[in-house]
Formats: sequence, structure tokens, C-alpha cells
Amino acid sequence: MRQPPPPNVTLGTLAPHIPAELYRQAGGRPFVIVQTTPTPERTARSYAGPVFIGLAIALGLMGTIAAALALFEFAIRTAAVVGSLSGPIGVGLSLKLFHSKK
Repeated sequence: MRQPPPPNVTLGTLAPHIPAELYRQAGGRPFVIVQTTPTPERTARSYAGPVFIGLAIALGLMGTIAAALALFEFAIRTAAVVGSLSGPIGVGLSLKLFHSKK
């Protein structure tokens, strides 16, 4: 009959099953059970390729966005310079053209 676990105690990882014949052969002597960890299905090297490809794509996109922003900034500054220069010129031409001649 199996005994219930004591209250407020969590059971740890249980040992693997030991066949009765091996237990009898041990004759009360201590023995060690060695469990090997399973080999991973994928190594770290197999993850390196996709990670490097993703990083290259991310850096490429960041470079493209930085170039587009630099181009937009240049266009905005050029438009601002042209707008600031055309203001006085436009006013001068308007006064000259539309000045009433008495």
C-alpha cells in the first residue's frame, strides 16, 4: 500500500524505476543511477544563420530609413531656403509690376 505524502511537502523528481532483480543484487549496497541528458535536436550553430540574416535585414532597413529621412530633411531645408529667398524677391517684383504709375 502506498503512503500518502506528508502535508505541506512537495515531492521532488522521483528516481527512475529500478527493476527488482537489480535491487536484490545490490544487497543493500548503495548504487548510483547515471542519467545522460538527451542531445539537443538543433545546435547553437543552426540558430546562428537565421539570426544573422534577420540582423542583416534589420540593419539594412534601418539604413534605408535613415537615408530616406536624410533625403526628406534635405528637401525640406531646400524648400525652406527657396521659400525664404523667393519671399523678398516676390514682394519686390510685385511692387515693381503692380506699382501704380501716376
